Amino acid sequence: MASGPLKEVALAVKSAVDRGQDALILVFNDRTGAVIDLDLRGTPEDVVRRIEARDASNHPSASPRGPGRPKLGVVAREVTLLPRHWEWLASQPGGASVAVRRLVEDARRDPSGKDRVRGSQAAAYKFMSAMAGDEPGFEEATRALFAGDMHRFDALVQHWPPDVRDHARRLATGAFRA
Repeated sequence: MASGPLKEVALAVKSAVDRGQDALILVFNDRTGAVIDLDLRGTPEDVVRRIEARDASNHPSASPRGPGRPKLGVVAREVTLLPRHWEWLASQPGGASVAVRRLVEDARRDPSGKDRVRGSQAAAYKFMSAMAGDEPGFEEATRALFAGDMHRFDALVQHWPPDVRDHARRLATGAFRA
């Protein structure tokens, strides 16, 4: 039905619902494969306003800065490590927090792309489970996805409904190493 920024997709869904389309409409996050719940009550402007409010709560805006360190959107959480890990972190330039942030950024830039492959597999699997779980070859296609066998995956999804097949292929693209 629609693809793109959430606001545009939500408005397309709202329009279809308002026209009386009674089919079940699911909206997926292409990065994670998760289903996105939309509150379609009210006017299109109400729908957009709720999406913007949700986005704002997920990304707090910068407030006027006072003295001290700038707010970088840092979130404090508990991490459990062995004593030798804490010792190593403490010996790193900038301390434990700087070292952990550097390790995370290095892992995100990993040229082997293991995280990219896992993320693509997970997103494609979630979408496929919701939209193609009853399609012929679903289980075998899932095995091919996690085995990294692009040719087998493509052959197995070939006879699925075109929109489902094409979207599953698009989400799975990163699961197959070059």
